Amino acid sequence: MTTAIKDEALRLTDAFVAAGAMPVETDILLPADTLLDLYGEDVRGRAYVTTDPLRGEMMLRPDFTLPIVQMHMVSRADPARYTYAGPVFRKQEYDETRANEFLQVGFEIFDGKKPCAADADVFAAISGALKGLPLRASTGDLGVLTAAVQGLRTTDACKAALTRHIWRPRRFRALLDRFGGRTPPPPSRVALLASQDPFVDAGPAVGLRSREEVEARLDVLRADAAAAPISSEELALIDGLLNVREKSPYALSALRDIAVDMPAIGPAVSTLDARLDALTKRGIDVDTLDFEASYGRTSLEYYDGFVFGFAAIDRPDLPPVATGGRYDALTAVLGQGSAVPAVGGVVRPDLCLALKGAA
Repeated sequence: MTTAIKDEALRLTDAFVAAGAMPVETDILLPADTLLDLYGEDVRGRAYVTTDPLRGEMMLRPDFTLPIVQMHMVSRADPARYTYAGPVFRKQEYDETRANEFLQVGFEIFDGKKPCAADADVFAAISGALKGLPLRASTGDLGVLTAAVQGLRTTDACKAALTRHIWRPRRFRALLDRFGGRTPPPPSRVALLASQDPFVDAGPAVGLRSREEVEARLDVLRADAAAAPISSEELALIDGLLNVREKSPYALSALRDIAVDMPAIGPAVSTLDARLDALTKRGIDVDTLDFEASYGRTSLEYYDGFVFGFAAIDRPDLPPVATGGRYDALTAVLGQGSAVPAVGGVVRPDLCLALKGAA
């Protein structure tokens, strides 16, 4: 790591301290079981795993959010602001040009009373720290899509499946088409459910699932098959929502129109409106700020509300220079049900330097 990158990290840290953040440090080695519980086995493909004789399976820190939340849930300070700087580690199995170790500088706010103001503070602080760089800011709000799914007139099981795959757009689309009757279920499933006793020709039991677990899964599939399809009107509303991609004021207007026929998204749209007001008060020109309803759906799965990113305008080869978002649900999981609304973002100082021509 060059001196120039360290100096840039210090500049960014100072900017976040000026915004009220307290500098903190976290461990580089994190317990693997916590990460696996949160993100599933997929995280193994992105993280470096090792085994400690006393502490068990460990992972090199893939990002800072998990240890920052754990630290905060111990202190229980509210509101609180933190900044940090240090390396994170990501496997790059498909693109050797991407770094597998790089520095991140972050800014996090835990505030249960003024979430929209906190969203605006994080975005404005990062935007200010990146001022002068040739970047385009993009924003979204995963809370709108989540609310839309929860408002569908379908079974709880269907809504749970769609919600679980919001961060996997292809899988989400496949499920939406199946639950809406646009695509038929696989022939193998139809044959399985039509059988009077699916276990007759199943052969010897293999794998880790018990017969009871298999039967429970079959009951879920039967309920799924028996459920009425999601209406074409609701499917059209979801499609319209996913296609919203405008400057923020026009996006807000489009979402308000959708909310007339899909009132479940009304509170989330009101939150977006309040956030835009808060951003305006902090000097952000929301008339030129891009909003995309699908933005952030390929990020880590802990983002559940406001999401944003800053990408180089003329360097499509570079990863995002900064990303962030709201992760209220994650604090509830790590706080064992005691949640504190939280939002944060990270900046890569090496990419800042690349855009300045100093790297």
